[in-house]
Amino acid sequence: MLTTLLSFIAVIGVVIFVHELGHFLAAKSVGVKVETFSLGYPPKMICKRVGDTDYCLSWIPLGGYVKMAGMIDESATGETKLTGAPWEFASKRTVAKLWVISAGVVMNLLLGVILYTGIAAIKGLPEASHEPLVGELTPGWPAEKAGLQIGDRIVGIDGVEIRTWEDLLTQIRPRAEVPTRFVYRRDGVEQEVTLAPKRAAARTDGQEQPIGQIGIGPEIVYRPAGAGEVLLAGFIGTGNVVALVGSSLWKLVTFQASIRELGGPILIAKLSGESARRGLATLLGFIALISINIGCFNLLPIPALDGAHAIIIAAEGLLRRQLPTRAKLALQQVGMVLILGLVVIIVFNDAQRIFGFEWVKRLVH
Repeated sequence: MLTTLLSFIAVIGVVIFVHELGHFLAAKSVGVKVETFSLGYPPKMICKRVGDTDYCLSWIPLGGYVKMAGMIDESATGETKLTGAPWEFASKRTVAKLWVISAGVVMNLLLGVILYTGIAAIKGLPEASHEPLVGELTPGWPAEKAGLQIGDRIVGIDGVEIRTWEDLLTQIRPRAEVPTRFVYRRDGVEQEVTLAPKRAAARTDGQEQPIGQIGIGPEIVYRPAGAGEVLLAGFIGTGNVVALVGSSLWKLVTFQASIRELGGPILIAKLSGESARRGLATLLGFIALISINIGCFNLLPIPALDGAHAIIIAAEGLLRRQLPTRAKLALQQVGMVLILGLVVIIVFNDAQRIFGFEWVKRLVH
């Protein structure tokens, strides 16, 4: 429990700090006065003023914020907040405003690149082994149910000798739902088991073809790589996560996926603990994953998120005038309600996923 708690604090703390640091540094770079830099949302726990800025640690660890002079946000009450001073956000050019608003997302993505690059530099680049070794097991699939374990070496299938991972796939794929005898070696002793590969679908030449699968993956080995390769790995790793997030959001919007599949703070805490127990590299990889997800989420055009702020700034730039403060406040307050509603749903999903539906049902009633 302590490992899980500390890991969660580390993951969320780093991701939020990096995001808000992006806004902070960008604001300073264009001469905008920063009034508050806070990790977490009020009520405030600790606060210290340095120069013109209050640096705060707040109690609600679901995000953070950078309050800038002359920026209309949920705490503003009217037009009197804007004085036209050169250090105010509203006084800056459109390009400068967009830079400040987007810098949090840029920092989240940059953190992903840095961490994936660092992991590749330390561990090397991952490659699938050609040896017929069980490197991964899918829970609930035939191999796991039959008692195969990670590290087992498949040496025969229905009397056919298996020497490589390709031999293994060649023998399994045509045997969907057909009881098959597997001979494997564990700790130098050969054993055998009979199981029926599960029917799955694979796309070949644009068409889906049925194949057999038993729920195993190859052993992953790491090879040393040069500076150029590890840097490229950092960008590729980040790009893959961005593509995955985009695909997931598209499936949600087009109702191909359910909102019940979303995870939140409780799930992140659980996975943070599991990642920490697997080692520093795994934990750093998880931080990179969460950082990229947070960055992508902030790009959504939901009022109160960076994406919606950017749209409003661009619209004001095209219209060459400020939109009414009351209208912007109303939009942001609606956005906050939507986000809080989403948080409630996600936390409910987390609790149901981790503790079970009956437990959540009893808690609600």
